[in-house]
Amino acid sequence: MIDIGVNFHSSQLKGLDGELLSRAAAAGVTHILATGTSLRASELALAFARTHAPARPPGIRVWATAGTHPHDASHWTDRSAAQFAPLWADEHVVAVGECGLDYNRMFSPMHAQRVAFEEQIAAAVRLDKPLFLHCRDAFADFRAMLADAAAAGAHGVVHCFTDGAAEAEAFLALGFDIGITGWVTDATRGTALRDALRVIPVDRLHLETDAPYLRPKNAGKTRPYNEPALLPFVAKAVAELKGLDAAILSAQATANSRRLFKLPD
Repeated sequence: MIDIGVNFHSSQLKGLDGELLSRAAAAGVTHILATGTSLRASELALAFARTHAPARPPGIRVWATAGTHPHDASHWTDRSAAQFAPLWADEHVVAVGECGLDYNRMFSPMHAQRVAFEEQIAAAVRLDKPLFLHCRDAFADFRAMLADAAAAGAHGVVHCFTDGAAEAEAFLALGFDIGITGWVTDATRGTALRDALRVIPVDRLHLETDAPYLRPKNAGKTRPYNEPALLPFVAKAVAELKGLDAAILSAQATANSRRLFKLPD
């Protein structure tokens, strides 16, 4: 299985690298994407990926994404693209992002978010790398910018998708895939996402924990944080909603992630 989103730089997971990877390997996870959400977090993600690039015990290959999250968009300057350039060019960085728009908590002004997002889209198109996308309470602007991006040749995955069927169909129609987290296991908050799975083809979805956040509700009482070892619980919930065997669903999602991020067998 491939976990396409883990925030190893977060305070909850810092210093737990060895045990996190060991438990993930025991759970059947073989590849993990370490998420970059700022220049510093992206540098840390790349360093972590380089450290765990060889297939050595516990046998998990780590890759990285590099980008600026909309929360951090206020720090994007006219020098940022040049600062990210060597990271994006690195073979261990398999996606541009996490980038996008977030109008929920407004840690960065809308204009700053759109500028940072637009420049990261341009980089992804230029480098032919997928976008690792974030959208929260910003569907109209986000979709409009993605439509222009798709016309220019952009592709990628809407990470941690939590909206409904209409939004999923809009993104799929533009050629973007959908990332599913433990949000799908929340019978109260995840109602829209659970319904959206009706319209998301199995060859267009990816599995992720977004650890340490969004611990699957069906995992029971474990540690106080989410981790890659809990990815099978996300797969189980998605498989049940799609009416599929969990092993079949997991294999298809793995194939999807290998294809999108161009990961070796």
